[in-house]
Amino acid sequence: MVIIMPWNPDLYQKFQAQRSAPFYDLLALVDVRPNLKVVDLGCGTGNLTRELADALPNSHVTGLDSSPQMLEKAASYRASNLVFQQGDQSTLKGDWDLIFSNAALHWSENHTELIPYLFDKLNPGGQLTVQIPSNHNHISHQVYRETAEEDMFKSVLQGYQRYAPVLPIDDYARVLFNCGAEDIVVFEKIYPHILENADAVVEWISGTALVPYFERISDHKDAFLESIRVKMRTAMPDSPVFYPFRRILFSARKPQ
Repeated sequence: MVIIMPWNPDLYQKFQAQRSAPFYDLLALVDVRPNLKVVDLGCGTGNLTRELADALPNSHVTGLDSSPQMLEKAASYRASNLVFQQGDQSTLKGDWDLIFSNAALHWSENHTELIPYLFDKLNPGGQLTVQIPSNHNHISHQVYRETAEEDMFKSVLQGYQRYAPVLPIDDYARVLFNCGAEDIVVFEKIYPHILENADAVVEWISGTALVPYFERISDHKDAFLESIRVKMRTAMPDSPVFYPFRRILFSARKPQ
């Protein structure tokens, strides 16, 4: 089933420089070869997918995303070697030389099954390269989950909470090993971001982690956000704010 959330591309791209940094570390893990059949899972607004396509000579890249709002933005990056289509990354079809995903797989559940499923879609010698946020224990995430449990919001949300399906890094290594993968690389990295204040942190998570809550909270969105802001100002009173964003990156190859 494709879950389509009401993404706001403009809000997401407001922190484009900070969000892009892990992409380049992920791109550095790619074994650049010509004539690859490539899919970028969760391509979003398409600007980084364009850079991926430009880095792979004589290759054909498909950007896949479930959000029509994101794909509308991505359309301007179409080219002879780059197309975009709507779809669910967790039910990827076809055979690929490179499956690339930057900050998207955490929106799909059950990674102990998802990673082998994707790995199976690789051609012999193909590569899986993934970057996912691993910031779900940061105080900002604790605060919005706590706010969602307040009576006035819990009722509207019907008790909804979303917990990241992200695994510890050794589990990703083990899953890839059990797939028979070669050249396994798995590591965690903190990207230090300096944001203006606690309100800026709330704006950051409004473009990502809070999206599924906004989808469900309807007319109470402003009150929900304000309650989060009040708590965050207490939790992170400094200005500017040091925001250590933790990410997991991994890569593995299917044997020839």
